[in-house]
Amino acid sequence: MRVMIVVTHLLGTGHLSRALTLGRAFATTGHQVRLVSGGMPAPQLDPAGLDLVQLPALRSDGVDFARLLTETGAEADAEFHNARQAALLEALTAFAPDVLITELYPFGRRSLREEFRALLAAARALPHPPLVLSSIRDILAPPSKPAKAEATDRVIAGAYDAVLVHSDPRVTRLEASWPVSAALVGKLRYTGYVAPPPAEPHPERTGAGEILVSAGGGAVGGPLFRVALEAARRMPDQRWRLLVGGTQTGAEVAALQAQAGDTPITVEPARPDFRAMLSHAAASVSMCGYNTALDLLQAGTPAVLIPFDAGKEVEQGLRAQALTALPGFATVTSAELTPETLVRALRQVMTDPRRETSALRFDGAAEAVRIVEKMEAAR
Repeated sequence: MRVMIVVTHLLGTGHLSRALTLGRAFATTGHQVRLVSGGMPAPQLDPAGLDLVQLPALRSDGVDFARLLTETGAEADAEFHNARQAALLEALTAFAPDVLITELYPFGRRSLREEFRALLAAARALPHPPLVLSSIRDILAPPSKPAKAEATDRVIAGAYDAVLVHSDPRVTRLEASWPVSAALVGKLRYTGYVAPPPAEPHPERTGAGEILVSAGGGAVGGPLFRVALEAARRMPDQRWRLLVGGTQTGAEVAALQAQAGDTPITVEPARPDFRAMLSHAAASVSMCGYNTALDLLQAGTPAVLIPFDAGKEVEQGLRAQALTALPGFATVTSAELTPETLVRALRQVMTDPRRETSALRFDGAAEAVRIVEKMEAAR
C-alpha cells in the first residue's frame, strides 16, 4: 500500500512524533509511506525510512491556535495559505495514495479546515480514491459547543472510513474528552497506544540518578524550568538536568545557566536520547503530553506531572488525572507550582512503590497497520 499521513503540529512536536511512529510502523511492514508535515521543522525527530514532505511551515501564536504564524513570525496571509494548499495537493496527486490519514483533523486543526477540505476533495477525485482515516490521540480538547462536535460528525460521516483512536480503552475511552454520538461510535477503531519500542538503558548511563526536567519540543517550558532551578537548591544532594526545547533554545539555555550559578544542575538543549535516559533517572518532571506520558509509562520512571493548561487547555490535565491513580505519579497544577510543592511531590514519587504497567497496550502503531490492511483488503 501507499500510505500518506498529513500532520501539522502548531505548538509542541507531539503530533509529529506520533505520526512518525505510525509511519515507521507502515514502512517496516513493507508499505510505502509519505508523511506531509505542515508544522515547524523538528530536527530532533528522525524521519529516516519515510518520504518526508515539508509544507511551508506554520506555528500557533502561543496558545492562540486561530492565529497562525510563519517561520519569520509574520501572520500567515491568504497567499501563504494558498501556497501551502498547492504544495499539499501536489504531494497527494504525485503520490496517489491507497490510504490517506489525517492526524487530528477533523477533531481539531479547524483553523486549517480549508486545506483539509481541499485535500479530501482532491482525494475523492483521484482515479482510485484512497481509504480515508483520521488519527487521534487518547484525549482530545473537548469541543467548546455542541455544534463543533456535530460538524465533526458530519465530516466523518461524509469523508472518512474510520477513526483510529490511539488509546487503550481499558484506561481511557474517547468519551472521556469528546461526545461520542451513535453515528461516530461505529467509525471508531481503538489501536492501543502509539509508542515506539521501549528504549534500552542509555549505553553511557547519562542521566543516571538525576532528576530530568523536560517540556517536550515546544517553547512553553520557561516557568517550569525556573521553578525547577529553585527546587534544585532545596535538594542540594540531588543532581538535576534541564532539557530545553523550542526555537530559542540557545538563548534560553544561556539564561537558565546564568540563573543556576553554582547549583549542581546541568542545562542543555533537548536530547534525542532522552527516552534512554529515563529508565535509570531518579525521577522526571515534565508536562503531560501524549508521547511524554507513554515514555514514562514504558520506563517506569517516578514522575511529577505539570499539565499544560494555558489558554484553557484541558487535555493534559485529564491525562494526568488518569495517570495519578498509578503509583509513582503525582500532579502539580501550574497554579500550584512552587519550588516547595515540586520538592514535596518529588519526594513522594521517589518513595512510591514501582508501578506495573506491562498489561497496557503499547503496540498501537502495529495494530493500526493491521486494521488498515484489513480495511484495504476488504474494499
